[in-house]
Amino acid sequence: MLRVMTWNILTGGRDRPGTDRWDRIAAVVAAQRPDVLALQELRGLDRDGRTAELGGRLGMTPHLARSWFGQPVAVLVRAPLRVLRSGRVRRPFHHATALVQVATGAGALTVFSTHLNPYSGGRRRMEADWLAVAVRRTGGRLALLAGDLNTLDPAVDHTARLAGLPDLYRRRHLRRDGRTVDTRAVSRLLDAGLVDLWRHAGGGEPDGPTVPTRHGGAEFAAMRLDYLLATPELADLTRAVRVVRGGDADTASDHFPVVADLALSG
Repeated sequence: MLRVMTWNILTGGRDRPGTDRWDRIAAVVAAQRPDVLALQELRGLDRDGRTAELGGRLGMTPHLARSWFGQPVAVLVRAPLRVLRSGRVRRPFHHATALVQVATGAGALTVFSTHLNPYSGGRRRMEADWLAVAVRRTGGRLALLAGDLNTLDPAVDHTARLAGLPDLYRRRHLRRDGRTVDTRAVSRLLDAGLVDLWRHAGGGEPDGPTVPTRHGGAEFAAMRLDYLLATPELADLTRAVRVVRGGDADTASDHFPVVADLALSG
């Protein structure tokens, strides 16, 4: 079984007063022990050797994509999984998209770590279109798009939860008419043939909220912004999907991690 995890760790694991959350982040990763880990919001970890420090803290090899305007993202791989290639999607994302291809017994698996524009639904839709093309260009049966898509689930009614948000934050999730919930980015990816693994193999809650945590998240209601979207062939190999809550996961970031177990061997 191969385990993948996605997690927005919030501003590089450090808060503005200088508080370091890395002991909690590392504890969560150690407890889940993913083979492939997609991380977002790696502020400062692309400088002065800190990428290597990131890998050392988590016991994995990082493949980082620097950001155009926002924060870096990365895909980390645990030995002995063999990396076939790594790189980035060369489009001007607000943040970035990293990709790593690893060898499995069923063929090459390509994992993308991405973080879409937090402020503009139109920009998120454009970034989603770039991602759909990038997944298609892998040419493989096994591909996984993981990350913070900053987009609400198109299958859920969000009226009540958005009504409780301050107007500044509510507008991030609405179309220009100020009324229609903007789910276009995720919808475009689903229309491109990707499968929402939470819908496919998740259990329990209807929409698996990934924000907010006890650490913070005033800009959030209880909502799912973090996704694992897979090609149909990979979805068929997905055995379980869950949001990691409790213990250090409650305070290590303002997002909870999402984990999937895949019937693949390294």
